[in-house]
Amino acid sequence: MIKLPKTTRRHFLKNISYLSIGFPLFGFIRISKKENKALGIIDSAPDHLKKLQNVNAWLEILEDGTVRIFSGKVELGQGIRTAIRQVAAEELDLALSQVDVHLAETGVTPDEGYTAGSSSIPNSAMSVRYAAATARQKLLELAAEKLNTTTSNLKFYNGQITHKTTAQALNFAQVLDGAQINMEVSKPVPIKQKSERRYVGKPIPRNDIEQMVRGEKLYIQDMRLPGMVHARVVRPPAYQSKLESIDLSGVKANVKGILKTVVNGSFVGVITEKEYQAVKAERYLKQHSKWSAGKSFPLAKDLFSHIKSIAEPAKNIKNDGDFTQANVSGTTFKASYTKPYIKHGSIGPGCGIALFDGEILHIWSHSQGIYPMRRAISGMLNIPEEKIHVTSVPGAGCFGHSTADDAAADASILALAMPNKPIRVQWSRQDENCWEPFGSAMIMELEARLSSNGKIQAWKSEVWTDSHSLRPDRDPATLLDTRYLEPARSLRGRGYLGGGHRNADPYYSIPNMQVNAHFFDGPLRVSSLRSLGSYTTIFSIESFMDELAEKAGKDPLEFRIEHLEDERAKAVIRKVRNMCSSVRTGPLEGIGYAFSRYKNSAAYAAVGAKVRVDGENGEVKVISMWAAADVGEIINLDGIKNQIEGGMLQAASWTLREEVTFEGDKITSSDWSNYPVFRFSDIPEVQVEMIDRPDQPAEGGGEVSMPPTGAAIANAVYAASGKRVYSLPINPAK
Repeated sequence: MIKLPKTTRRHFLKNISYLSIGFPLFGFIRISKKENKALGIIDSAPDHLKKLQNVNAWLEILEDGTVRIFSGKVELGQGIRTAIRQVAAEELDLALSQVDVHLAETGVTPDEGYTAGSSSIPNSAMSVRYAAATARQKLLELAAEKLNTTTSNLKFYNGQITHKTTAQALNFAQVLDGAQINMEVSKPVPIKQKSERRYVGKPIPRNDIEQMVRGEKLYIQDMRLPGMVHARVVRPPAYQSKLESIDLSGVKANVKGILKTVVNGSFVGVITEKEYQAVKAERYLKQHSKWSAGKSFPLAKDLFSHIKSIAEPAKNIKNDGDFTQANVSGTTFKASYTKPYIKHGSIGPGCGIALFDGEILHIWSHSQGIYPMRRAISGMLNIPEEKIHVTSVPGAGCFGHSTADDAAADASILALAMPNKPIRVQWSRQDENCWEPFGSAMIMELEARLSSNGKIQAWKSEVWTDSHSLRPDRDPATLLDTRYLEPARSLRGRGYLGGGHRNADPYYSIPNMQVNAHFFDGPLRVSSLRSLGSYTTIFSIESFMDELAEKAGKDPLEFRIEHLEDERAKAVIRKVRNMCSSVRTGPLEGIGYAFSRYKNSAAYAAVGAKVRVDGENGEVKVISMWAAADVGEIINLDGIKNQIEGGMLQAASWTLREEVTFEGDKITSSDWSNYPVFRFSDIPEVQVEMIDRPDQPAEGGGEVSMPPTGAAIANAVYAASGKRVYSLPINPAK
């Protein structure tokens, strides 16, 4: 069950006050590398720990001697709560049940920005690890003082610090006697050795899975507060449409339960007693409003030529060796790849709940970054950040910058118009599919030169991409409503463009390499979607690697290994080859492979896919998929496998099914019938094997398997049919 507040700010602030005892200033303190060194902070410490060094910012000891951990990360289905509980329990020698993990709440947990980029384990979990290890050290010292002995005479177990010979024992609360550990993690601290570990590396089950299976109230879409009322926002018919007129005179006569209608510029919202009343009121208002026409999108068939026509001049991203000179001798090969706009495809449309109590605006949201979202809402509403309190609640399906922030913004605007009532805004499927920020359409053109002995001598990547990150933060216009409120505000910039050419430089050892990016400001709303541009760049690179291997007359996996120097990269390729070694294929069946190291600096994954192509209609069926992955030190074996599997299945759906469609000024892929995603009947057998490297830094795995999956399927289609696919999604027409 979701632990819901019983309403009332008094209860709420009382709770916050209790949690905040002994806490230093929340939010990151920006400290330079030079200052870090002067403070004695080790360079290998997680970035978030370097910025927030106090032990009691990450944990506190409760009255019964158990521990509460604070993390600024949110639960997206990746199981971060369990992984953090494991590392904390490990370092403090507690039972797992003695560790409570409090995730993402402004004013309570650290500001760790967004939960994104597979960074929760390397940043948040590792910060907790160092803080917990420091706390253990301090608790031992304090216990030794209380028991008049030395730390070597003490032992830790399940929250008890016991004298080895006298059996005297204290729990953590008795050691601290009402205080907290108010000190900094400012020097290397001993971390538990692998041989001593009880939890890290083990497949610890998540507590919330049973709740999901039972259909219990877990997500914000299920959340109900006492006295809650419901609302809908009337979306414009097109991106650039403006409200010209609206007739409110008949809405109360035609729809029961109308509490308030809010019109501000081109923002139209309606608050009702019950949810379905809000649905009917939105439909009524849509029929009784007049809007200006929107700007037409390009013709769908011309999308990629349009993208090239609006792109900025190429920006050089990487230039190793001399591509031009190396291109003089040998045989040159070229290929061009495209990927359409794709959606998050969240099963649960966006939902936001807000309550303005006359002083504080409380928001419940499934945003991936509650502090950044608070900054954006603060800017949109001209309310000081300290007057906004945001609590993270999981949402049903979250794979990047979805509509969660926009739904919270809707609810916030309406909550200010009706104080002291919790306002719940539930997006419709149509609004979700048409207004969410999509993953950018992309083009990638590749050129490579093979020497006479079949080695790649030169490589050039040309990438066309829009932004992959317009997440809410300092720019309020990243929230959809800001563009329609009066006065309307436009985006100040285009966000983080680097995600578009992520992994565009192959991880292979190639002496002459050039990467150029062509950025464009495309016709559809875009932002972050799982793995950003690397899904497209790796689909292109790994498809091309298969083609080059064939041109060189070599086995595709051996061809890759010949161009790798990193033994960890070679190991995942060899492992996936072993996983598939006994697999046989029938007529019109094939197995394809692909490899990538995410961001070229994080985790490794090699994927194999077996497909069958229908000889009658050309439909592609994925029969089996295999992955070998190396995320360094494994924290939760079950959790990381789940993430790898989930990434493969979502990427397979993108590869075979998903494409945003549009016509005129409308997004036409407005429901599941015209934007199909994988159904249970499409799910292939999936097998994942991990390579544990406990001596290596722990990396996240949420986005690691997606990039190679698309290419593995495309290469399998070629093996099965002899047809090379250059344009996603793969369908019979291609």
